[in-house]
Amino acid sequence: MDCLFCKIIAGEIPSTKVYEDDEILAFRDIAPQAPAHILVIPKEHIGGVDELTEENSFVVAHIFAKIAEIARKEGLADGYRVVSNVGEHGCQSVRHLHFHILGGKQLNGSMV
Repeated sequence: MDCLFCKIIAGEIPSTKVYEDDEILAFRDIAPQAPAHILVIPKEHIGGVDELTEENSFVVAHIFAKIAEIARKEGLADGYRVVSNVGEHGCQSVRHLHFHILGGKQLNGSMV
């Protein structure tokens, strides 16, 4: 598989990790859109939100529990945004399920 995030998980491509356990990895985005910009991904390859099923969706609950923990450790007490892009029209640049944590400043109110 030629997936950028799978290569990061495998250690073939370096990343700045902020959290890791048996199920997920969180690391700093290399092109941050906010002072705090962290990606949270499952270690199992799932293409995107559109590939979630009853069998694999447990990982999303785990990711969201850890997002709250990561945000606290990053000092994002004033708030943050969680985003997941899906598919070409949603501007998903890597076809591996991932959630962006964006914060560290007052974010633009526009969602598009």
